[in-house]
Amino acid sequence: MDTLVLEARAISWRYNGDWLRIEAHGPDGLRLRASPFPDRGATPGALLDDIAAGASDPVVTRDGTTASITHGRITAEVDLQGRVRFLNQRGELLLEEKWRQRDTISQFWTVGTKAIRTISALGLAGREFKVLDGDAAQITVRFEAKANERLYGMGQYQQPHLDLAGCLLELAQRNSQASVPFVVSSHGYGFLWNMPAVGEAHFAANGATWTARAAHEIDYWITAADSPAEIVRNYARVTGTVPMMPDYALGLWQSKLRYRTQDELLSVARDYHARGIPLAVIVADFFHWPVQGDWRFDPREWPDPAAMTAELKAMGTQLLVSVWPTVDHRSENYPALVEKGYLVRAKRGLDVQQEFLGNTRFIDVTNPGARAFLWDTVKRNYREQGVALFWLDEAEPEYSAYDYDNYRYHAGSVLAVGNAYPLHFAQAFHDGLSAEGETEIVSLIRCAWAGSQRYGALVWSGDIHSSFEAMRNQLSAGLNMGMAGIPWWTTDIGGFHGGDVGDPAFHELMIRWFQWAVFTPVLRMHGHRDPITPPAEPFRDGVAQCDTGAGNELWSFGERVYEALHCYAALRERLRPYVASLMRAAHEHGDPLMRPMFYDHPNDPRCWAVDDQYMFGPDLLVAPVTAAGVGERCVYLPEGIWLDAWTRERVEGGGHVCCSAPVHRIPVFIRDGAAVTAAFDKTR
Repeated sequence: MDTLVLEARAISWRYNGDWLRIEAHGPDGLRLRASPFPDRGATPGALLDDIAAGASDPVVTRDGTTASITHGRITAEVDLQGRVRFLNQRGELLLEEKWRQRDTISQFWTVGTKAIRTISALGLAGREFKVLDGDAAQITVRFEAKANERLYGMGQYQQPHLDLAGCLLELAQRNSQASVPFVVSSHGYGFLWNMPAVGEAHFAANGATWTARAAHEIDYWITAADSPAEIVRNYARVTGTVPMMPDYALGLWQSKLRYRTQDELLSVARDYHARGIPLAVIVADFFHWPVQGDWRFDPREWPDPAAMTAELKAMGTQLLVSVWPTVDHRSENYPALVEKGYLVRAKRGLDVQQEFLGNTRFIDVTNPGARAFLWDTVKRNYREQGVALFWLDEAEPEYSAYDYDNYRYHAGSVLAVGNAYPLHFAQAFHDGLSAEGETEIVSLIRCAWAGSQRYGALVWSGDIHSSFEAMRNQLSAGLNMGMAGIPWWTTDIGGFHGGDVGDPAFHELMIRWFQWAVFTPVLRMHGHRDPITPPAEPFRDGVAQCDTGAGNELWSFGERVYEALHCYAALRERLRPYVASLMRAAHEHGDPLMRPMFYDHPNDPRCWAVDDQYMFGPDLLVAPVTAAGVGERCVYLPEGIWLDAWTRERVEGGGHVCCSAPVHRIPVFIRDGAAVTAAFDKTR
């Protein structure tokens, strides 16, 4: 029996109940699905529904024992045993499944002029299914090793590694970790693991392995192109791009843990206004509510939200309000949410998923009904009071114990679908705001999955430590988020945990972090600063109350720090037209604002090796200082003429330069002739 079948836009293979299907999907793209279970039809996952979108129709052919499908610049080949490999338009091998089994049907792969027969007694399969209860399996996909390959993307991991070759990455969401499983290879392909299952990706020297702890089928998408930028843009075509960032959001965002009252928040905004410092956004952080899950202001501290938002808007400032997905059993919404089945459930034990100032459950945003309930409540209690922006905290969600096997959602077990939770959390607000006619939608959120960008997800890097080591990790995290298709990204300037407002060592960190944040998508102050003030009442109405940190405004750290932060905040204001142009490119094409050096200089081998500097758009080269006591910095400049942003010295590229980097100066170089040069005139 012939195991291969050719269709107009796909090729497929079937044998002994197993099946595999590869079809054209998006520009230069192919989607592979495979399973030992009956085909239930493709579900989108992170992909958009239009599988026919692409530059050309695919070419499907058969040559003896091999079937192939070519779509633009990528080709997939499948042999009679169902083994798969991918090639680019020049016939060069991109990716090949790793099989180490005895050949039952004679078949040779040809690489160039060399024929390779994959015969082995190891019994190792390129696709492996260990069937669990029901129609799920633990899945492993193995690929052959590729020499000298560099890998980028995959989301946000708390590590300094920009190149992910050699890394073992958990495919799971945690506080400060975002699994966005799209990887870009230096060998000219991009690969999306289109499965929200908990698992691992291991990019080892002897081959890459992807695992899913529970899934119905393998589902991945691959594209080929001649540059990293084209790969990322192809990916954006099939998963979506961010909306257009509102113009007001390009300036300074002010936050701390936490403004406790309406009067306190307004007094800070008024102070910024009196000082003449433009303030784009100010934040009402968590526990402004009576009980978790009420999703409304406590009128005892926030008596007139509508008047508050109106006064802020008159000063040119938008209010952002924190919304947690946690629901306390004492919440006024708890009975209805339980009755409708809109909360996450446990497979065993008590239905309590987080213990933080109360025993709570998470709203199950994989349920469309729960998303509608959440938005209707938010609309009534916040939106109709003038609130335009929302902060979606705890979006992983943050389980007190990350026992992924013990939780189940409307969409399935957390092992099978858990990584998509933050996508659906953002979707609830995006869909609600869209229904009201909003088009420039942005939600600050603590996690993401592939496709979250199309729902206006501005991801921040979670509750990180206040240290130079943590700052260095964020540089790699932000760059890899951009390469994973999440162009809107930000950090808590100065870190979240710790940072004494009177400590000179923290002052240095704050200046260094702030000056770097000017050259990131969103400039945002936040943190839990020492000394911490305990609540006046530990309990009120039987509900635990939350503490607050010290001041976190630009002037909270002394005059020397204030002068530096004020100067850089003013620079950000002058950079707004340039940042807006980068936001436009992100919206239209998927280009990240901050990107590794090779993104704009792919033909320079040294740009692939640099991991401590980056491009902020095509015209600014930024080299952050991520260590204490540093006074100078070595920077690599690609070919061409570059201007030192501070001295205006013209420097010939193609090598390294050593530049002065006192604490008040971050090394920045401008591409010669760029219009953004004028923004630095008043900072010199």
